[in-house]
Amino acid sequence: MQHAKFETRSVYDLISDTDGHPRVFRIPAYQRGYRWKPAQVTQLLEDVCEFGKRADPQPDEFYCLQPLVLKTAGGAYEVVDGQQRLTTLLLILRHFNERMAPKYRSKHFSLSYETRPELPCFLDEPSAEEAARNVDFYYLHQAIETIEAWFAPREQEFEGFKSTLLNKTRVIWYELDDKEDAVDAFTRLNVGKIPLTNDELIRALFLRQSVNSANNIIGEQLQIAHEWDQLEKALQNDAFWYFLNGEKGVTHNRIGFLFSLVARLEAESNLEQRYGVFHAYSRRLALPGANAAMEWLRVKQVFMQIEEWFEDRSLYHIIGFLVLQGVAVHSILRWAAQGPKAEFEALLRREAFVRLIGKRLEASISQEQLETELRGFLQALEYGKSGAAKIRASLLLFNLASLLRSKASNARFPFDSFKKESWDIEHIRSVTSSPPIDKAEQENWLRHAGAQLRAMMLPGKRYEEIEAYLSAPKTPSSDTFNTLYANVLKDFQESQEVDDGVANLTLLDLHTNRSYKNAVFAVKRNHILELDKAGVFVPLCTRNVFLKGYSQNVDHLLFWSAKDSNGYFNALLEALVDFFSQAHEGVV
Repeated sequence: MQHAKFETRSVYDLISDTDGHPRVFRIPAYQRGYRWKPAQVTQLLEDVCEFGKRADPQPDEFYCLQPLVLKTAGGAYEVVDGQQRLTTLLLILRHFNERMAPKYRSKHFSLSYETRPELPCFLDEPSAEEAARNVDFYYLHQAIETIEAWFAPREQEFEGFKSTLLNKTRVIWYELDDKEDAVDAFTRLNVGKIPLTNDELIRALFLRQSVNSANNIIGEQLQIAHEWDQLEKALQNDAFWYFLNGEKGVTHNRIGFLFSLVARLEAESNLEQRYGVFHAYSRRLALPGANAAMEWLRVKQVFMQIEEWFEDRSLYHIIGFLVLQGVAVHSILRWAAQGPKAEFEALLRREAFVRLIGKRLEASISQEQLETELRGFLQALEYGKSGAAKIRASLLLFNLASLLRSKASNARFPFDSFKKESWDIEHIRSVTSSPPIDKAEQENWLRHAGAQLRAMMLPGKRYEEIEAYLSAPKTPSSDTFNTLYANVLKDFQESQEVDDGVANLTLLDLHTNRSYKNAVFAVKRNHILELDKAGVFVPLCTRNVFLKGYSQNVDHLLFWSAKDSNGYFNALLEALVDFFSQAHEGVV
């Protein structure tokens, strides 16, 4: 019987056993892949380097790494804990070899992932292209580049570092005894660590159940591991992810979203606590008769449900809107289970009405009453006075409803671009009561307006006045700017009274809002068209506004008139009426 073994071993001792055979370390399916970031790799290199340069070193001193927890398995070592450090050490050893001629290269231990059999090939020929297609390879490639970059300016220190790492750097070598279950040990050791996520611990729970199963042990384990990777890969599609999520920084381990959804559907408690979702699954799988395969099937079914929403063009837009208004996805899942698809879609439209207007949409409402209700709501919206969220939601729904009105089109609103690029409300034409105050903002405003005046070749010498103002050796007075500002607005026919209504508002990206804030219509139009020409996402209705797509009679493409505002308002109203008039279709 193998009893637990606890000792320290140098990195050199990790390379081969006492007979000189390279050690084989295996990363089992229940573990996550390599996830160290450049900062962690650099920290390890710096720590070893600093230890090697210490003053008055003693012969028996060594730098100790964290424990390496292992279990012997058929001539190899199953890595229970410490695989991140072990993998990083392997990458450093491989870098040592790459710096030497082939005949002088040393052997090193081998590492294999049970769910990544192609790992050795990638390490032999790492590439950015392969790294982009695989989350584990992505982090490995980052680490390889970090190691190379760290050693590049340290040629003089290389041999000293190598000696320190191989001979003066040790790990705590802890072998489990035969009676200890590797997955139980993994869960126990890692449940309190910050780097591990709920989904990584849940993976261990599922695969532990598979290992303890009497039937088809290996097949079930590998199937879950394979399907896990497939779902994670699907969630890496930003178009799919941002349809239901808004966290910009989340790029990996997105599968945890699914586990949280299922737990909330089952009304599990304390999910907001640290590792709350993991503990929920731990409780469920500990129940008598609990079956990991059935729990995993539930996760897959939820994924297939939201995947069906994503593929359905109407549901995609309506659900995407509701999520942006704060509706929980698990609530939408419950609604979906209440009846047929047509009733579900009608329910979603009614919920959108509640979120937008703040009241229920009565089944008895006529088309005329609906139009009156929406007209009053839109007319009451005012920039700076109404809630910005209501205006933003109205303009967003205008875009979504406009896309859905074209039944023959396959165009879809890109929620990923909308969320990542931060589109928000801004005036279509400038607001005369809000001139720029800061000197830099004043000059920026005049510079953009002047360039547009020159391009339009409007009569008069306003362009020369702007150039003179900008090139003046001393900053002109505020009165001088205010006079020039008012005259420029007249040139662009924007001297009418302040218009903060929704008919003078549209969605603009954050960069445009900051750089062209309160610019005249012609300046904003030019910028938006440049974005559109370059293939940058511009919301459909924003594009239509600056192309005068809602104007009945276009007098001048570069000026925004009262007639243009009326045409825009009517188009907005008509789109929302059409959208909500379908809120009771299909309902028995």
